[in-house]
Amino acid sequence: MKYLHAMLRVHDLDATSRFFTEGLGLKQTRRMDSEEGQFTLVYFGAPENPQAEIELTHNWGSDEDYGNARNFGHLAFEVDDIYATCAHLQSLGVTINRPPRDGRMAFVLSPDRISIELLQKGERLPPAEPWASMPNTGQW
Repeated sequence: MKYLHAMLRVHDLDATSRFFTEGLGLKQTRRMDSEEGQFTLVYFGAPENPQAEIELTHNWGSDEDYGNARNFGHLAFEVDDIYATCAHLQSLGVTINRPPRDGRMAFVLSPDRISIELLQKGERLPPAEPWASMPNTGQW
């Protein structure tokens, strides 16, 4: 058996693709547009392990409420510098829902409200502002 991917349904394919590429640094590995099925699949992988992919599924014209269900938890990514990653995401307009106050862990939401956990690679970083005093925002 081989693990292939996690699939996320999204409404705004462009914004969510930018979040994963420009925001988190993932690489698009492939894309399939189906005129017949009226959907687009776009796959992304992290540079260090591109074979474990995230599939974004965009069903054209769908206004289905994908909800805020808690049965799906989150995706997690290890980052080289959690403070720099959070600052970069913030510069792109992403809200840091759970700031990296401890220098180790943060949570953000993708444009389609997918919870993303960011974990510091190696040892936690020393507490630093503005993160150390920043409160939680919203839900993740």
